[in-house]
Amino acid sequence: MDFIKDIESKTLEAVKHFKEQISSIRGGRATPKLVENIDIDYYGQKLLIKQAGSISAPSPKEINILVWDNSTVPLIVKAVESALNINAVAEGNLIRINFPPLSEERRKEFIKLVKKEAEGIRIRIRAIRDEANKKINLNFEEKKISEDEKFKTKEKIQKITDEANKEIENCLENKIKEIEEQ
Repeated sequence: MDFIKDIESKTLEAVKHFKEQISSIRGGRATPKLVENIDIDYYGQKLLIKQAGSISAPSPKEINILVWDNSTVPLIVKAVESALNINAVAEGNLIRINFPPLSEERRKEFIKLVKKEAEGIRIRIRAIRDEANKKINLNFEEKKISEDEKFKTKEKIQKITDEANKEIENCLENKIKEIEEQ
């Protein structure tokens, strides 16, 4: 049924968006995802750092960016420093970013932020489910579907919603563990 596929795709898109949002929140260890989607202004065009060089995390507290074009080094340094509020050191075409350990207060802020993002996505998924249920009820009232089809479709939609919420909960738990890492 196209209707179910539409709901699945909307729900999957919401979960994917949540994963992308929380991947950019710093945990206890530095990951390339923290910097790869930062914009730089390269000759009047927006360019992501991941398009300007290769990014690696040689240790849990350090990220290195090996820049392909030396003229972009100062642009990347400036973009990283303003986006992450942390110093970046350029050594030729290599940029080193050292992350200090997170304070307990900062960890709590990040956990609160991640939980807020999760709740926002849960609300979005409930809205998708509610919209689908309204369409099902309307189709039933207009005699386009039988009562059995109505209940079966609502069950499928609830199952999709439950699976999405379970995945969000798993991602949330993993991110909280990551933030709490020393």
